[in-house]
Amino acid sequence: MCALALVSAVGLAVDDRILVGAPIWAKPFKFSVSFVAYALSLAWMLSLLPRGRRTGWWAGTVVAVASAVEMVLITLQVVRGTQSHFNQATPFDSAVFQIMGGTVVVLWLGALVIALLLLRARILDRATARVVRLSSLIALAGAAVGFLMVRPTPEQLASDDPPIVGAHSVGVPDGGPSMPVTGWATTGGDLRVAHFFGMHALQLLPLVLLALTALAARSPRLTRFARLADERVRLRLALTASAVYAAVFVLLTWQALRGQALLAPDGATLAGAGAIALLGATATAFSLRRTSPGGPSPSPTPPSPAPPTTPTEEFSA
Repeated sequence: MCALALVSAVGLAVDDRILVGAPIWAKPFKFSVSFVAYALSLAWMLSLLPRGRRTGWWAGTVVAVASAVEMVLITLQVVRGTQSHFNQATPFDSAVFQIMGGTVVVLWLGALVIALLLLRARILDRATARVVRLSSLIALAGAAVGFLMVRPTPEQLASDDPPIVGAHSVGVPDGGPSMPVTGWATTGGDLRVAHFFGMHALQLLPLVLLALTALAARSPRLTRFARLADERVRLRLALTASAVYAAVFVLLTWQALRGQALLAPDGATLAGAGAIALLGATATAFSLRRTSPGGPSPSPTPPSPAPPTTPTEEFSA
């Protein structure tokens, strides 16, 4: 994926072809970069498994192979100068998209197996365990949003033999006015917003925990964050962050399905965002409260070494 990202970057620089309103090499570039982050996150999570490593290895391999097949097909269609997703224009294009759909299902099932292994794994740090499990579940939901994109639009249903079946956008055709870099629609809903946000919970939520752990470091510069030294506080904050993330993901999906652009929310969307912000701030304040009158619980002290035993006592034991 790193190599393909470099190839796609060169393509963006030297190939001026436009496809569905975007540079033709933009899709393989964005997909390869996204897969790099996704694969690295899964690899780290698999390293946390104390048991089931063999099953995890196979699931990770399935995800890697399915991702590679997906990218080969996307790049093939770019070289041919045609659309990869939703393309039914010719029997060959239809076969390519059907294979892509199959690889996505296989990839999703492989990620599901990894999520189930993580749910059963005994990870010593409770905050890490909760974040890893919840982020993997949210990422699965984010990936599942992709299945909503293959539904035919009303215009496609009205046609006898449409060359394109499915769309990223809701309420507007693909390829219209869009945001820079991301290419998300600015005049209607876009399911790619929730798809992207949900899948990258796999990186963002662990990064939140990493930041909390760094702030908890006992250092003169960070004395005001000493409360974070309590593992229970970090656990509550991690759960709060996960809940807020999941709520925002649901809100973004709901907004897109109503044909509403990300940057043009209506009153209902703004009310939902405000409620999430208020509840998140309240939960954060409660999470930071002291767990005992004396402040954060001190770090556990190692047990005192047992006194040496005589040979007779050792034999009796």
